[in-house]
Formats: sequence, C-alpha cells, structure tokens
Amino acid sequence: MLDNQPRGTICIEDIEMGMTRSLRKVVTDEDIEMFAQVSTDRNPVHLDDDYARDTIFQGRIAHGMLTAGLISAVIGEQLPGHGTVYMGQTLKFLAPVRPGDMVFAEVKVIDIDMSKRRVKLDCHCSVDGKKVLAGEAVVLAPSRKFD
Repeated sequence: MLDNQPRGTICIEDIEMGMTRSLRKVVTDEDIEMFAQVSTDRNPVHLDDDYARDTIFQGRIAHGMLTAGLISAVIGEQLPGHGTVYMGQTLKFLAPVRPGDMVFAEVKVIDIDMSKRRVKLDCHCSVDGKKVLAGEAVVLAPSRKFD
C-alpha cells in the first residue's frame, strides 16, 4: 500500500528551501522477498523466522536498503521528480523495519545550488514517529532550460 503525494517533476527553477515531499508504505513479506531476489541479499535475518528470532532483532527485519529505496522513490517521483539524477546519498540506519510496519519517508530541501542545478535534501524514514533511517542526498535537478 502506497500513500503518495502527486508525482511529476519540480524543476530547479521552482524548488524552494524547506520544500518537502513524502510517502507512506506498508513493508510486506512480499516486498522483502522480492528485494532479496532482486538484490541477491538472502541474509536469513530478512527471510527466516527461526534464524531471526535468535538475533539481536528477535525477529525478521526488512533490508535497510529496501527502506532507503523509499527515499529514492520520493526523490525520483516527487522532489525533484522525473529526470532527477542522484549524485550521492548518506544513510544511517537507526532502528529495524519489520514486516507489516508502515514506513513514512520524507525529504526536505536544505540547500540549492542553482548554477550547478544541485539540490541537497535531508532524508528520513520513520515508523510510528520513531526515526529508523536518516541521511542526506545530493541530486541534479531537472531544468526547464533543458526541455
């Protein structure tokens, strides 16, 4: 289940400091299984209930990069949106995401370099109001000058 804001593109000429966009998604068992298949990361902490119960997490957790992918979705679909090119991303994983968790992913504009079309975004994901991921992204934003 996704609860997204409108999709599209916000060109560099229209991006403002403090602008935010977000999405909400329930992470399902199917999401975790598909991510394991696509990424080839089959760590049993993500896939095997018996194994995961005996870890520090005391149960299965989603891949951290699956959660980070929700940040990518907000950037690529909403802010700046279609045509955006990732330049870099920092990530800190603060808490696990479990199957069934509703993840709230949000990005916020914290710096704009118009001459280079670069935008720096504060990024975070949370579950029930608790941050599970935090970081910053730098992206090359689309421009009307190049349409």
